Amino acid sequence: MVADQKGKSDISFAGTFASSAFAACFAEICTIPLDTAKVRLQLQKKALGGDAAALPKYRGLLGTVGTIAREESLAALWKGVIPGLHRQCLFGGLRIGMYEPVKNFYVGKDHVGDVPLTKKILAALTTGALGITVANPTDLVKVRLQAEGRLPPGVPRRYSGALNAYSTIARQEGVKALWTGIGPNIARNAIINAAELASYDQVKQTILKIPGFTDNVVTHLFSGLGAGFFAVCIGSPVDVVKSRMMGDSAYKSTLDCFIKTLKNDGPMAFYKGFIPNFGRLGSWNVIMFLTLEQ
Repeated sequence: MVADQKGKSDISFAGTFASSAFAACFAEICTIPLDTAKVRLQLQKKALGGDAAALPKYRGLLGTVGTIAREESLAALWKGVIPGLHRQCLFGGLRIGMYEPVKNFYVGKDHVGDVPLTKKILAALTTGALGITVANPTDLVKVRLQAEGRLPPGVPRRYSGALNAYSTIARQEGVKALWTGIGPNIARNAIINAAELASYDQVKQTILKIPGFTDNVVTHLFSGLGAGFFAVCIGSPVDVVKSRMMGDSAYKSTLDCFIKTLKNDGPMAFYKGFIPNFGRLGSWNVIMFLTLEQ
């Protein structure tokens, strides 16, 4: 990632793709327990009628992590890590690998100086949408596996693993079902990708103009935290809709999911799991960008 346009990168697309995919996978392994907690909180629906049995099972980031570990084992926190790595190889590699070439395309080959923020956002929206269109099946399987732990004891699990989930979904629901939730997923990942990459680029560019700051680990750390914060603030509503559509087949469409969530759970439901989401995306961006920059 560069913060200015002083020179074109001499790293090939294949090299950038590979290094981006590796960095994204490393960040995924480190932070997926937080993602599992986030998905469980997002899928948890509001209790009805004051019934004690219907009180929320998961409460907060640490409470959710503790409940999952206690009831399902520590390994359950890494449920979905295999499709998560599939996702990062495809989506992480494509969205980051294509970012610089697409950004250079939008500003033109003769551009000199800092790239306008609007061009950075446009480039990140483009690569996020293209990347997740390819990687949507991996996202679907990841959410399905993470949601499995919500099933009552004794109820047979639908999938024995990631590869079984891909084949079972395609066989029972049709190949098209692997792209369930593609609408909110494109919206979510295009928006979050724009928030992450454009804000990282912009924050880094701003920090480097402050006397005493150089292109080092400290700058990358602050830039990664800023990218994670903006991504969660902007992308949380579409992230909730995406998780609910992928984890529950009761919704007919993106709009149906949005309306039912708003009606049944209230507007704050769209920021359900905000803290674990920031914990996840903040730490994910720090780890990923630190790994990539090094």
